[in-house]
Parts: sequence; C-alpha cells; structure tokens
Amino acid sequence: MRSVLCIGMIVLLVCLAGCVNSGGAAGDGMEEGASVNTSVNITSGGQTFPAYLAAPQETGQNPGIVLIHSFNGLEPGYREMTDRFAGEGFVVIAPEWQTFEQSPSDDVVEQLVRDSVAYLGTRTDVDTERLGLTGFCAGGRYTMLFLPQIEEFSSGVAWYGFPYSGGFNNETVPATLLSTITDPMLIIHGTRDQPSPVAEIYRYATELDAADVYFELKVYQGEPHGFMIEEGMLSESAVAHDAYREMVDFFTRTLG
Repeated sequence: MRSVLCIGMIVLLVCLAGCVNSGGAAGDGMEEGASVNTSVNITSGGQTFPAYLAAPQETGQNPGIVLIHSFNGLEPGYREMTDRFAGEGFVVIAPEWQTFEQSPSDDVVEQLVRDSVAYLGTRTDVDTERLGLTGFCAGGRYTMLFLPQIEEFSSGVAWYGFPYSGGFNNETVPATLLSTITDPMLIIHGTRDQPSPVAEIYRYATELDAADVYFELKVYQGEPHGFMIEEGMLSESAVAHDAYREMVDFFTRTLG
C-alpha cells in the first residue's frame, strides 16, 4: 500500500513539474521566483496564432509584457526566458508571429501585437495600466516601430533591433517615427553585431536625444547579433545574465 502511495505521489509531482517552473533565490541573475506557463491562442486577422504565456505563481495584479521573438522563431530559449521573466512578477505573452508566413507584413504583426494586448486585458492577473513591449532582432525592430504606435504600452526594450530598416517588405522605417515616441525605451546591443551595426544604434540614439525622447542604451563590447540565444537555447553567459537583469530592472522602474 505504501508503495502505491509513493508511486502516486511521484506521478503527481512529475505532472506539477510540467506546469510550474521554480527559479533560485533572488539575486541569482536570471533565476528568480516561480512561474506557471501554458499555451494559448490569439485570434488576429481572422487567423489563430499560438502564443506562449507565463505568469507569476502568486495571486494579484502584475505588469504585462508582450515579447516578440526573433526571425528564428519562438525557440526554446525564448520560452525559458519568458518563464524566468514571469518569475520576476510579470505576466508575459510571446505570440508566434511567423505561424502563417515567414515574413509577414508589418500590419499583420502589429495587429497580432494589439490582439495580444487585448488578450492580456482579459486576465484578472494583469494590470492593463502597466504594459511593456520587448523584442529581439526582427522583434527589436518591431519594438522600435510599435512603441510609438500602440498607446497601451508604457515602455519598451529593443534587443539588437534595426532602426533604419523597412523590414522584410520594405515598409516603415522605425527611425521615421522616433519623434512621436512618448514612452521610455531601453536599447540593448552588441558592438560586433554585423546584421545591425552598432554605428546605426549610436546614430539612432543621437536622433532620440535630439528629439528629447527618453531612452537608455546598454552596449556590450564584443557581443554579436542575437547573443541572448545560442543554438536555440538561452545563453548562460555573464553578459546574458547582465543584459537580462537590465531588461527586468528597466521594466520594474518604468512600469511600477
């Protein structure tokens, strides 16, 4: 009888482990509190997009974050980052914007981001007055592009983005909208970024400053494009830990 009970408890613990992720103690870089994750569907433009969602295990209202993955898709590293991010006290949703097209138009992605915001608004654990946007690579460009256009966001973090690119379909260049940005933005970049040269980031920062747009810039010497994700997995380098902490601290300060 005891053996049966023990086996039952093991099965129960295995099942729970699939739904709850526990980090380490506070101060361990990317390892923080516990989070609960799940897959949800976002209806946008008459199509259904899957999205990965993680939320703090504790009850109460939290800031919400829309996370836009890179051109390489929603790799396991982004899911792990989302889990850890949620353990910091944020409800994070990461829509798979390439579900139907590898290179969708900006309008398609913008609508999906707006519908992801609307989804967060249906949750009782999200404070819709405290919403942030972050993105990586192509998602960094989208962050620069959508932050001034989607009024629900209060701040954004753009990772190795493309401020002077029209994207896959030669559409709007984010830098043309910088004078309309009213929310604080953190830009994270590496000096060895070949697809998005750091010189263009310095140029963008200079133009943001001239337009009196509040921004913060964190540049890592020697880091290449996409340094947070290595072979699909979340990097555990010292730089990755520091950059992650920069993002979390920025959102903590700007979203309250």
